[in-house]
Formats: sequence, structure tokens, C-alpha cells
Amino acid sequence: MKNEPSGRPGPRRPAFFSPTAMEAQGGTVPDPAQVTEIAHETAAVLVGTGRATDDPALTARLVALVDELGLSTVAELWADRPARSLPGALWRLYALREWVQRSPEEASADYAAGIRFTDVNHAVAGVAEPPGPAELRELTDSILRGVFAGDFAVALQRAAAFCRVVAAGRADRAHTTEVQDPEAASAQTRRAASMLSTAEDLEVGARLWHAGELI
Repeated sequence: MKNEPSGRPGPRRPAFFSPTAMEAQGGTVPDPAQVTEIAHETAAVLVGTGRATDDPALTARLVALVDELGLSTVAELWADRPARSLPGALWRLYALREWVQRSPEEASADYAAGIRFTDVNHAVAGVAEPPGPAELRELTDSILRGVFAGDFAVALQRAAAFCRVVAAGRADRAHTTEVQDPEAASAQTRRAASMLSTAEDLEVGARLWHAGELI
């Protein structure tokens, strides 16, 4: 449940200091333990800040975090953390959004190809019909809004369902191009497997969040 308004100013979006940024400011390079601590603390602060307020403007800024910081900064903070951890889950959600933002036509083609193989996951993902580029962009934004203004576990489950539909679509597209372009088909199959692995990690993350163990 959200905290009730207290009359005090809402929490600000947390500042992000990656190891490279710290070094650029004249600091020393953190040791691996410090890097791990930074990753988990920034993830916890980000989620806590977003969930402590009902400010739609703040939620929108958090959803668009990569637009402001850049994917490389977010990757430096969280990409190396275990997939089934809070920073690992956040990295996967933001990376999915960035992929859809940058390649909406590719994303919608993969997704459309997968729907007929996994209609249950299509329903769980909750994308508007027909699932074109604009609808998938809105879907990934909606999933991230759920992290800060909804049920985090449901957001992870929706993202996992989205990944499963995309994985099925990639596998089908690989099959149809295998004869004409075996190399491209092989690459698409690997990408399908990667997306399926992401789905599994997000599903575990949802269970860990329910158990209070996603840290």
C-alpha cells in the first residue's frame, strides 16, 4: 500500500553514481564489494522512492530513466548483478523497454509471430490490440509503471509473458528462414533462447518478491 500524503515534499529521484562516474569525479575505483553494494542500494532506493509516492510525474521519470541516464550507465550499475536479484530484474525490465523503444518494428514482428503459439502469455502480457510498434512501446512503459505504482510481482510476470511470446515468435521466424539463410536462422534461435531465459529469470523474480526475498 502507498504511504498516505504527509504534507512534506515527495522524495526526489535518487542520484546515480556508477563506478566510472565516481572515478571521473576524482574518487578511487570501488572494489568489487563496493560495486555490488552500489548496485543493490541504488536498485532498492529507486524502487522505494517510486513506491513511496503517488506522483505520476515522478513515476514517468523513473520509467524513462534510461532516456535520461543512458543505457550504458544503467548497465554499468546493474547488468552484472545476478539475474534473480532486484538490480538484475530492474536491468532486464529497462533493457526490454530500451529494445522496444529502439526497434519497435522488430519487436512487434517477433511478438506478432509468437502470439498463435502462446496465447495465454499474450493475455498475461496485456498488450493492446493489435500489437503493433506503438502498442508494444506502451506495454513496456506500463510494465515499468507497475514496478513503481502497482504490484511489482505482476509487473515481472507481465514482462516474463512478453518475453515468452517474443521467444516463440523468434523461434518461428528462425524456422521459416532456415532453408534460405541458415546463419540468420541460427542467430534468431539463439536470440529466442536468450529471451526465454530472461522470462524464466523474471518469473523467479516475481516469486522472490512475493516472498520478500528479491534483494
